[in-house]
Amino acid sequence: MNLSTLLFGRKLANREHEDKKLGWMEAVPAMGLDGLGSSSYGPEAALTILMPLGALGLTYLGPVMGCIIALLAILYFSYRQTLAAYPTSGGAYAVAKENLGEYPSLLAASALMIDYVLNVAVGVSAGVGALVSAVPSLHPYILPLCLLIVAFVTLANLRGTGEAGWLFALPTYLFMVCFLGVIAYGLFRIVTESDPAPVVAPPALAATTGAAGLWLLMHAFASGCTAMTGVEAVSNGVGSFKAPVIRNAYITLTIIVVVLALLLGGIATIAATFEIGAMSQTGNGYQSVLSQLIGAVAGFNAFYYVAMCSLLCILCLSANTSFVGFPRICRMVAADGYLPKAFAQPGRRLVFTAGILFLSGFASLLLIAFGGITERLIPLFAIGAFLTFTVSQTGMVVHWRRQKVKKPAKLAMNAVGAVATGTALVVIMLAKFLDGAWITLIAVPLTIILLRAIKSYYEGLDRELRQPGPIAVEDVDPPTVLVVTESWNRLSERAIKFALTLSPDVVAVHLVKLGGPENEDGERVLRQQWHADVEEPVAAKGLQPPRLMLIPAPYRELHEPLLRLIEKLDADAPERQVAVLIPETVKERWWQKILHMNRAGHLRKQLLKFGGPRLTVVTVPWRLSRQEG
Repeated sequence: MNLSTLLFGRKLANREHEDKKLGWMEAVPAMGLDGLGSSSYGPEAALTILMPLGALGLTYLGPVMGCIIALLAILYFSYRQTLAAYPTSGGAYAVAKENLGEYPSLLAASALMIDYVLNVAVGVSAGVGALVSAVPSLHPYILPLCLLIVAFVTLANLRGTGEAGWLFALPTYLFMVCFLGVIAYGLFRIVTESDPAPVVAPPALAATTGAAGLWLLMHAFASGCTAMTGVEAVSNGVGSFKAPVIRNAYITLTIIVVVLALLLGGIATIAATFEIGAMSQTGNGYQSVLSQLIGAVAGFNAFYYVAMCSLLCILCLSANTSFVGFPRICRMVAADGYLPKAFAQPGRRLVFTAGILFLSGFASLLLIAFGGITERLIPLFAIGAFLTFTVSQTGMVVHWRRQKVKKPAKLAMNAVGAVATGTALVVIMLAKFLDGAWITLIAVPLTIILLRAIKSYYEGLDRELRQPGPIAVEDVDPPTVLVVTESWNRLSERAIKFALTLSPDVVAVHLVKLGGPENEDGERVLRQQWHADVEEPVAAKGLQPPRLMLIPAPYRELHEPLLRLIEKLDADAPERQVAVLIPETVKERWWQKILHMNRAGHLRKQLLKFGGPRLTVVTVPWRLSRQEG
């Protein structure tokens, strides 16, 4: 077993694709980690904005979370309709492309791709924040831990979506049991105890330093909306489900949304009762809201560490939702010509390797740029998700209007979804603009411009390579074949023999370093050897002998004098093509690449770059340490 097989697993055949699709049991951890994990940083982000209000801010957390849960319910019913209408690819890109046109679909794709990258960065940084809450001594290592987790999730997904889903299933369901359990216990205490006291008192809230104005509440709502960023994952990844596809997708979406709503409502209620506030992640002694919540309800016991361990896992692994969705949206966009074709090509494990590596690379750069601190990344977050929500729901409104059999109830549901998410999007943009949202608002149109530029390139390539019509056979004379030779050896012999099968006009080109008696003696020996070992044997067979041409190369570069020779041949015989044969040893071992100069590769690159349209470059390989006939 080699290293690649150990790390990534064996190569999978195309016929095994169906076996790697997901049922709802493994789809919940594969696609729901983002939504479930956001229950940690969504309420905390809202509480961070409400910090200037002190204890007064907790009275507003419930209404803020209530608005978010209502919006979540609207999205749930809206996306159920999207799944039914688009059972193979229900993402915003596909819906917008069919119903709204090119640029709205590119808007949806750009926003979604940016949101997926941000989700990886925010989820991992929030997970490390949970770890630092439980183990404060790790605080100085926040960024290295973030990058290590990104690398782990990347490796897991390179092995395949199914493997990642099952790998993350245990922490996902453990998280659900732990936190739904602690919230249920906390609510039970609130109902049964007249004035429940925290088992471990959370840090005292700061004194009130501001007023509860509309702008502050809008800002808190905008930050809290980061708790909804994973809702679209099921719609975008519907092609990953096993049959029955819609049933599995419905069950997965329902579990994610119901659990998320219960968590958001429970966290808001318990935080207000036990006076749990947000703390700065950059300061020592940082405690996340969920860490304080468990301590207040149940204390810092063994259960605390089990629950925090599950939270750490689900937050860090919440990036997995992006690793499922991002490569698939990239595959669809690349299939339409807006991304390099590598994004549409499955890798060894039938996953889209280019998308996975691109996602992990850019998320790592974001983490490095913002130091792995969640609260610095939050302002950039949620805009892409809500922009995607709005475009998708608007596209569904157009979809229902185009149906021959009108369905007013379904149209109304998606219309409500479009208005609600559009309104929330405006609030988020206004509230977060100066905090960093402007970066996302610039990145989205720049991404659209890039996608359209890639499409223009492919369109131009298609025009240039369009079907030429009947083949023209008037200009199929044998070419002049130039064989690049360093010396007369078995590699040169093989190239000359192959050249003679292509054309009677073969010229061996040898680089001459000017100056010195040693070079002059070497040229004389080469000419004598060429006459005896090449010209005479070839002539004896009744063939035209290859000529030997010595080209002066005072600067030790072969491509420049060779290009001048090609230009001269083109001028003398413009009707004939020129083929250059480059003998090259095949280096199969890493140390062979170190011991050999890559002259052949450099020459090939320069000829392809500067050669004319009638030039053909051919590599003649020689595999080292193998018997050649």
